[in-house]
Amino acid sequence: MKDRPAILLTNDDGIESPGLWAAAAVLAELGEIFAVAPNQQSSGAGRSLPAHSDGVITPRQVRVNGAGWTAYGVGGSPAQAVLHGVLEIMPRRPALVVSGINYGENVGAGVTISGTVGAALEAAAMGIPALAVSLETDVEHHRSYATSVDFAPAAHFAVYFARWMLAQRLPFDVDMLKVDVPAGATPQTSWAVTRLSRQNYYDPVRPLRSAWEEARPVGYQRAGDPAADPPDTDIYILRVKKMVSVTPLSLDLTSRVDLASLQRQLDSQK
Repeated sequence: MKDRPAILLTNDDGIESPGLWAAAAVLAELGEIFAVAPNQQSSGAGRSLPAHSDGVITPRQVRVNGAGWTAYGVGGSPAQAVLHGVLEIMPRRPALVVSGINYGENVGAGVTISGTVGAALEAAAMGIPALAVSLETDVEHHRSYATSVDFAPAAHFAVYFARWMLAQRLPFDVDMLKVDVPAGATPQTSWAVTRLSRQNYYDPVRPLRSAWEEARPVGYQRAGDPAADPPDTDIYILRVKKMVSVTPLSLDLTSRVDLASLQRQLDSQK
């Protein structure tokens, strides 16, 4: 197996997610798959490394396409699953980390909330090429393991872009690719390279409760008008054009402002 590239597969929906195993089934044609994911549903965990995570690793036996697999559930966040996978579980450094396939699209200004994207960013910070794959679904499915969701089209694009990433180095300042597949896509659906929208894709919703002592998390709902977004953004391509959005992301979060100009503005306040 050492002649095949090692691929670390993870997600934020948890080790039992059908989306994870839909990806595993097809990515196995490209290399040796090591599935390492949180034991629990961890959507919205971003790139967090919670101090309360216990890091316990639990091997599990699963069957994918009739074959037996050993998967590893981790007591921790998606980013921590990547760390445990690379540092403890895998016998050699992965050539690629794939995060997904996620229930629900990850587009717009809030992508750093996503555990799917967060896991890929953690891999990128370790110098490992990373791919985050998400499938547009109704909000009601985001924290479900709904078997009515067809992951096959998203799996097709996961393999397509994973194969490309295994074949050559990413360009400078591209640390990971974020791929979002529209609902109803087929393998023939067109794709486009996009930029991250500055628009919020989801708005927070105030909890409905009569007292703060009641356990009620902040909710969320889709926001804005996708058609009002610039046509080269991930939101517009996914929601309006119904195409697969492929967004290159960088670990460098520095603003694109002219630094010398900003320096002069700040100096003028002395």
